[in-house]
Amino acid sequence: MGYVTGKAIKELRERRKVTQKELAEKIGVSDKAVSKWETGKGLPDIGIIEELARALGVSIAELLTGDLRENGNQSANMRKMCFFVCPVCGNIITSVGHGAFSCCGIVLPEAEAEKDGNDHRICVETVDNEHSVTMSHPMEKGHYISFIAYVTSDAADLVKLYPEQGISVRFRKKGHGIIYAYCNRHGMFQMTV
Repeated sequence: MGYVTGKAIKELRERRKVTQKELAEKIGVSDKAVSKWETGKGLPDIGIIEELARALGVSIAELLTGDLRENGNQSANMRKMCFFVCPVCGNIITSVGHGAFSCCGIVLPEAEAEKDGNDHRICVETVDNEHSVTMSHPMEKGHYISFIAYVTSDAADLVKLYPEQGISVRFRKKGHGIIYAYCNRHGMFQMTV
């Protein structure tokens, strides 16, 4: 991970329509210090990075990497669930809305879901007030479904799957939502229920 750049500080400050003096007052430094940071003649002390990130409306990771993302999560609901899957260890990270996450030293892209297709058909039957989810898909060490999730506006359930086991998952029915299935080779697929 790098360290915050003057360019990032300036861009974030201007995006929030805050003057150097206003930013300085928020974090308890002089406006000359902010000016020095933005012109590359100095750097903020590590001890105030958390305050600086808060004042600029970003996470510490976004501030340090310069990977600035618009925070559209203010009124997020579970249907805006995003999945991030580590290609090295298989770790699954979920967030309600967009974010910046890394695992095993890799910045993870957000998994983008496609509608289920012929090779990745998600079969859902309703049995006793539950969604019974099955798929006809290989479950071999090199090609398998890593997880299946059921996301509604107020809840998310995720079941991790492993090679050599069958694909048969049940979720208590909670209303309209989306079933996601993640193939380790082909990515994520979805089906509305």
